[in-house]
Amino acid sequence: MTRETRDKAAPRLRADPPHRARRLVTAVFGAVTALGVASLAALSFKTVRYVDPWHRKVAEAGYVEKSARVNDITLHYVEGPDSGPPLVLLHAQFLDWFSYSRVLPALAKSFHVYVIDYPGHGHTVTPADYPMTANRIGEDIADFITHHIGCPVFLSGNSSGGLLATWLAAYRPALVRAAVLEDPPLYSSEFPEIKRTIANRAFITSYKATQDHPSDFLLYWIRSNARFFERRVGPGTPFLLREAVRLYRAARPGQPVELGLIRNETVRMLVRGLDAYDPRFGAAFYDGSWNRGFDHGSALSTIRCRTLLLQANYTLLADGTLDGAMTREQASRAVSLLKHGRYVKMDAGHVVNLDKPDAFLALLRHFFLEDTPTGEIADKSA
Repeated sequence: MTRETRDKAAPRLRADPPHRARRLVTAVFGAVTALGVASLAALSFKTVRYVDPWHRKVAEAGYVEKSARVNDITLHYVEGPDSGPPLVLLHAQFLDWFSYSRVLPALAKSFHVYVIDYPGHGHTVTPADYPMTANRIGEDIADFITHHIGCPVFLSGNSSGGLLATWLAAYRPALVRAAVLEDPPLYSSEFPEIKRTIANRAFITSYKATQDHPSDFLLYWIRSNARFFERRVGPGTPFLLREAVRLYRAARPGQPVELGLIRNETVRMLVRGLDAYDPRFGAAFYDGSWNRGFDHGSALSTIRCRTLLLQANYTLLADGTLDGAMTREQASRAVSLLKHGRYVKMDAGHVVNLDKPDAFLALLRHFFLEDTPTGEIADKSA
């Protein structure tokens, strides 16, 4: 009951005989308690029983989780059957390899797929002093390709994974046959431009976590971003999410948190990814250190392989804040620097492979295998 409702109800309640008031309060309290117990029971049932059906589909397609020692990190990745040329996938920040699950079975028919949890994400293990920079992470991924794949690869990366794909295509050209950059925050994530993006709010949370040292980053994130979850999922969501996380962990200790009660697949994947996320990664974007020594324009102009820049939807808020990865102007600027660049604008959310999997699959197959990408295509002068 809100304060306004309580104040309106008070005069009538005081006018009733005391025993009637007591009965009314008891009845209301009992109804609220019963509703709460029923809601928690339903929450518990849905949380404990939920299994994402794509786990089975990915396993049936022949994918296996593996790890490899690369320099001083233990890199976690998922490998598919050898059905064609090697294809390396780099997920978006805050997510992990499973965010590509909706396209993995189909890709396994044409490629030898490797989905990498790069440092700061998933089950990849890094030392406490590991530098979360594009240069260092790019070096480690390059060494993985060199020593564990052993030949040039097709490469596709989403968001921060797209920035890493840009780094690899630019500075390890012998390892990359062609690259797809899935809505990467080119220019917009460079410091201080990052301050004018909505993503910076998430990086502030990451930075604060490196100062507060919470024992549980996922619960810390939910508390710090209550408005995000209420807006994207619904009122009361932060409380329900915290309880659902605790229930899931009690029922399935050691497994990434997957909450079936969240209907939005991107948000559900976000919760899973945040369960293992290292906030040092986001903090490095907040203070500008992630891109130190990695100039986006210089890297783009260095790339010589065929490169497809994929842009998803974006908006500019009333105050000019960018809600998305790139503006149209930033995307045009990026494509203009690519020697063999192409551009596709897709009506999709930031995690395109999750939001529009069929369109994403068609685009990758055409670009990598047939060199005729579909969609709204412009040449590098667009």
